[in-house]
Parts: sequence; structure tokens; C-alpha cells
Amino acid sequence: MDAPSDSIPLLDLRAARNKDGFFDPAFIAALRDAAHRVGFFQLTGYGAGPAQVDELFGATSSFFDLPLEARLELDNRTSPHFRGYTRLGHEVTQGRPDAREQLDFGPERPAVVDYPANQPYWLVQGPNLWPDGALPELRGVCMAWAELMSRVGAELLSAIAVCLELPEDHFAEPFRNTPAWMAKLVHYVGGVVKEAGPQGVGAHADYGFVTLLLQDLVGGLQVLPPGSDDWIEVEPMPGTLVVNLGEMLEVATQGYLSATVHRVEAPPAGVDRYTIPFFWSPRLDAVIEPVPLPPSMAAQSRGISDDPDNPMLASYGANVLKGWLRAHPEVARIHHPELVRAPGLTSPAEAPTAP
Repeated sequence: MDAPSDSIPLLDLRAARNKDGFFDPAFIAALRDAAHRVGFFQLTGYGAGPAQVDELFGATSSFFDLPLEARLELDNRTSPHFRGYTRLGHEVTQGRPDAREQLDFGPERPAVVDYPANQPYWLVQGPNLWPDGALPELRGVCMAWAELMSRVGAELLSAIAVCLELPEDHFAEPFRNTPAWMAKLVHYVGGVVKEAGPQGVGAHADYGFVTLLLQDLVGGLQVLPPGSDDWIEVEPMPGTLVVNLGEMLEVATQGYLSATVHRVEAPPAGVDRYTIPFFWSPRLDAVIEPVPLPPSMAAQSRGISDDPDNPMLASYGANVLKGWLRAHPEVARIHHPELVRAPGLTSPAEAPTAP
């Protein structure tokens, strides 16, 4: 019988491999349990010291302390690639504005000028928007963090493959050369966005492979484990990563691993909450096929928790574009009006976002 899903497991990445370089069976067993039963866990020993964490949080708060006009120089409405700054209340989840502002960034790559008409997802690739004049250190701090998170994401995905009794490089090919990871600097502000009410971010699942979230000590992140009716709190732990699985792994395992639903409560009025989510995601043109599961795991697969208004797509690029178009309707209307009503890309339901 499964253990109760009323807490978030804690794993130490330093225990992942033995001295011979192979994954430790005890770590794999703990990871398999956390990934299947809850879909969330906390991670220590991933390679960041307190100084790097403090530097990242310091740079994040410094960005949101800039005058609004300076932040609006990076307005994401100017970016056809959904990069840059989103104002308070202008990202939407479950039909309601979120009580947060954010800066979205990804790999530093040029825009794709020519792409096939049936592959519009290439439009999400493009340059980032940075406050190089007002806060020149931000770019380097953020990209150094992204480099570390890329290594952590790749290692965890290798371990997840072993959990599924697959070769540890099973998921490597979709990430080869140009993984389309995404990251955000997020600032939650309570009591300002009236339409948000208590919603920091509404209930959603993430659409990539693995999400690595660094959160401050304010709290507010809640998780709804598979098969449960009870939300559980993810208690903040200094410098610890909160890890959850995305829709690509649910598609690949037909629900043995789940993209667990989660939400964030807005902080009290006058309280700031900062988080830095990183989404370890494959190439935009990657298509994720079901993996061969051992019979014992296949028997425990829950199936895909699909929503007709928000289907999970095996094409990562199509899945992520669907999300961007819904979460940022203003950007979609300005730059991509031809896609706003494209079948399978938009619907009244809102897209997954990030805690």
C-alpha cells in the first residue's frame, strides 16, 4: 500500500550516486516513491551554496525595486517570444489574474525567422530582455543560475529514467544541443490586484519535464497529490529546491508519473514573496513517445489526466506554445492574432504557469 501523500519528501542529491558512478538504489527507491506518489519533493545538496542563493534573491528583489518605468522598458508586450517583464495582474490562470509580476527569460538564442507553417512553436525562441543599463549584474547572475539548474535537471531526469528501469540516458536525445528551458523571476504582492483575490497563481500543472523552484521563506505554495482531495503546504526550507514533474513525463509514462496540480496563495497585504522557477525542457521540436514500463509500474499508471479544454500534447513545442498563448493573451493578440483561435492552442481554460 502506498504511504499517505500528506507531506513533501526530502531528498539529497549528494546521495544520488555511489563512488562507482552508478545511481544508489536507496536514492532511486526514494525518488521513485516521491515522483509516483506525490509528484513533488524538496532537494538539497544540488550544488548551490548560500552565497549564490543570496546573490540570486538579492538581484531578484533589486529588479522589482526598480521604478516601474524601468521595468516597463522590458515589457513583454514588445516581445513576440513572450520574454521580458509582465506587470502585476497581467498573467492569467484559470480565468483570473495572478497577484504577481515576473521577468521571463530563456536560452540566449536569435529568433527563428523562417519556420514551417505547421510548426508555429518556433516563435517562442528569441532574445531575452534584460535591464543592462539599470541593473547590469542581473543577466550574469540569472544565466549562471540557469547553467546550474540545467545540470541539476539533467541529473534528475537521468535518475528518473533509472526509476522507470530505463537506461539513464533514455531522455537525453530530446534535450541534445538546444534544450528550450525557461525560467522566471517572480514577485508576489498581496492586496494589490483586487481581481486576483487570494490567488497568487491558480491551480495548474507545468508543461515541461522537471520544474526546479527556489522559494523564499514566506510560503504559500500548495500541492494536490494524485488521487487526493486535500491540499498540502510546501514548507519553505532555506536554499532548498522544490521539484515537481511536468506534463511531458505524465505523457511519457501514461500517468505513472503525474504532473501534479499546485497553486500559490497570495501573501498578506504588505508582504513580498520571491521565487525563481526553472523549467528543464527539451528542444522545441521534441516529440515525447510513451516509454516501455515494467508490468508492475504499468499496472499503477493512472492514465493521462487530460482536460478537453487544455489537452496534454506529445509535441513539447506545441504544448508550450499553447501555454504561452493562454497565459499572456495581450502578447498573443498583439503579435500572433492568427493563432489566438487556432484549434488546440487556445480555449477558455487558462494555461499552466509556475509557482
